[in-house]
Amino acid sequence: MTPAETPDRESGRILLLTLGFVTIGLMLVGMVASATAVHLDRKALFDLADVLAAGAADAMPPERLYGADAGQGGVAVVTLTDADVRRSVIERLEEHPAAAAGLDGLRVVEASTPDGRTARVGLAAESHPPLLRWFTDTFGGGFTVQAVSSARAG
Repeated sequence: MTPAETPDRESGRILLLTLGFVTIGLMLVGMVASATAVHLDRKALFDLADVLAAGAADAMPPERLYGADAGQGGVAVVTLTDADVRRSVIERLEEHPAAAAGLDGLRVVEASTPDGRTARVGLAAESHPPLLRWFTDTFGGGFTVQAVSSARAG
């Protein structure tokens, strides 16, 4: 310590340095908590997409499966259509609205079957991190999270 510096001046620097480190630490905690919230929203969206895809894989109407012209050589063949998959997804979302609880702006991006046996469901929603909501609402309303899941029938 030089003769011009007093103990009060030194303690002021330590206080300022401590305040800076505490501020940086709180910012890191907020950033990690917000990233975790977005990750949990994404996992919830994947879970919902998995459930919807599994249900849609079984969405073929029974009359098409067991009808007179249902198969080749007496063997029933599962044949899904895009309309079957989309109908199943919409019906399940309407019947179980609690499944989408906490997912803001949930929308079905894709509900199709690429090969007639696989149901492919794509969902998107907005994630609003709790500690950054004031910031994200100012600049567009949140982060878009997406999930795609497939399930194969029969």
